[in-house]
Amino acid sequence: MGKTLDEDIAVCWLRRDLRLEDNSAFYHALKSGFPVLVIFIFDPAILDTLPNKKDSRVAFIHRRLKKLNEQLRKKGSSLLVLHDLPKWAFQKLIFEYGVKEVFANHDYEPYARKRDGEVAALLAEKGIAFTTFKDQVLFEKDDVLKQDGTPYTVFTPYSKQWKHRLHLEGVPDYPSEKLLDELLKIQPKEFLSLEAIGFEPVDKDVPEIDLSEGLIKNYHNTRDNPGVNGTSMAGVHLRFGAISIRHLVKQALEQNETWLNELIWREFFMMILWHFPHVEHENFRSKYNRIPWRNNEKEFEFWCKGETGYPLVDAGMRQLNETGWMHNRVRMVVAGFLTKHLLIDWRWGEAYFAGKLLDYELASNNGNWQWAAGTGCDSAPYFRIFNPDSQMKKFDPELKYVKKWIKDFRPGYIEPVVEHKFARARALETYRRALDF
Repeated sequence: MGKTLDEDIAVCWLRRDLRLEDNSAFYHALKSGFPVLVIFIFDPAILDTLPNKKDSRVAFIHRRLKKLNEQLRKKGSSLLVLHDLPKWAFQKLIFEYGVKEVFANHDYEPYARKRDGEVAALLAEKGIAFTTFKDQVLFEKDDVLKQDGTPYTVFTPYSKQWKHRLHLEGVPDYPSEKLLDELLKIQPKEFLSLEAIGFEPVDKDVPEIDLSEGLIKNYHNTRDNPGVNGTSMAGVHLRFGAISIRHLVKQALEQNETWLNELIWREFFMMILWHFPHVEHENFRSKYNRIPWRNNEKEFEFWCKGETGYPLVDAGMRQLNETGWMHNRVRMVVAGFLTKHLLIDWRWGEAYFAGKLLDYELASNNGNWQWAAGTGCDSAPYFRIFNPDSQMKKFDPELKYVKKWIKDFRPGYIEPVVEHKFARARALETYRRALDF
């Protein structure tokens, strides 16, 4: 069997950049001089780790790909969706097409780096260039370093240097949407169904992103109140690159520095994961390896179900279980409760969040869990232990959030799994003994 097309082409491999506009790799592919074929690969190495075959994240990706395919078909092209290990998908692709160059955007997670290395090696054997670009973040890897050339491990000085570099360099622009005439003209490809990749349709859609000026400008006033609609829901869309980080940074620069800082936290944790990949499975600070976690499975189950007897914790977990999302302030409280009040290893909580969160991102999830446990780089000190009831009185005083997610709420609705004063003293003693060892 010969090649489907005799002409030389470039391939743009979409991964975590599911958009045709302001897409760095796509822009460079369209400028390559070759007609561009756009592909996406559903990777069994990732999909097979997902136990729930009605996964909202996979359904979101599938819906997004269908939209992109519609856009491409209007230009006489088509999105090629494959279901295979990327190395083998490319093996078949270069057999069928005259591929001269492959373009993709950087991915920083350990598995992605291994995957890209394998694909690059395969393509190099065939004399095909594999070129990748920065797109998920404004600054990556070694872009923002201390004067001595080492990575920052504290957020505040990192963020100051990040902003300084942004001031000097500005926000780049990759108007890929203006170059769509350079697409490869092909007949529509058969579009893989969810069932074909082993998944089922999901009723609930991912929440729409809200980038209204009123919300962003008032973000610093509303972001800590879970009973108010004060968050943009950008996380899910940013996770899969359905929106450009450059677009969000431009808006943040114009409208709200607090919101900009949240975007910088995301890049900070990505930088940490890049320079310190051991954090994926281990404490950033090795001395915290001495903490004797209690890891009581029954108490962990109470926490997972939202049955701890602490209303703000339980409301947060029930929101997560029902919707795949949780308010950021509440995430901080529930993570602190698990690690400090119950002395359960942060990795248990991190894994639970990874299975549930629509906006799950390894670097941010890991960074925030280690922050809550006190084991991370720029973390809450071990002696900072949030009182969930005080947090509720401060940030949900009218119990709007609590009553929304705990339908049968009433004072004393569940006997608390542990008493706060006792748990706080136990955590302090446990941490102190381990760290003073």
